[in-house]
Amino acid sequence: MLKLVFTGVWVAAVTLGSVYFSMERASAPIVSDADAERKALQEYVPGELITVPVITDGAVQGYFLTKLSFAVDKNKIKALQVPLKESVTSALYDILVGERLINVADTSSFDIAHFKTAVKDGLNKNFKDEIIFEVLVEQLEYLSKADVARLATPTEQKQRPVAIVDKNGQTAHDRLPGKEASAH
Repeated sequence: MLKLVFTGVWVAAVTLGSVYFSMERASAPIVSDADAERKALQEYVPGELITVPVITDGAVQGYFLTKLSFAVDKNKIKALQVPLKESVTSALYDILVGERLINVADTSSFDIAHFKTAVKDGLNKNFKDEIIFEVLVEQLEYLSKADVARLATPTEQKQRPVAIVDKNGQTAHDRLPGKEASAH
């Protein structure tokens, strides 16, 4: 009987000790002062949908539709002379059209991390200061000229539905050529 009591006390002590040590290990991670200071300065700015043409051999081949959001320095963003929206649009044109960061012919080689870094670096270079901490991609799509033409086709050109019964009460069968309307 005494062995059973000692075994119970031993199991309780081990359980309490393991709970105590696991709670100590599970406490919040230690954040450096630089990270804490950066988080205090950080603000998220939602982006807008921007359309950038893809130009190859002097002709528009399609369009990139992109929506980006940004983690920015909230103190420095207030001091900007050019609004963020216009700066982002200009930088995206430079990056996507000028540098041809995305190869439409080979989309398998696209590197999203490189794209986000290039946008961040391009914007910070334009601002001549580190204002953008992080670029978040909400939407990134490509529409070819054929896709745009298909989407722009008016719905009136599609086949219209055939009325089953017209305003005179005739059915579609009665209106077939060679059929005479029978008197009811």
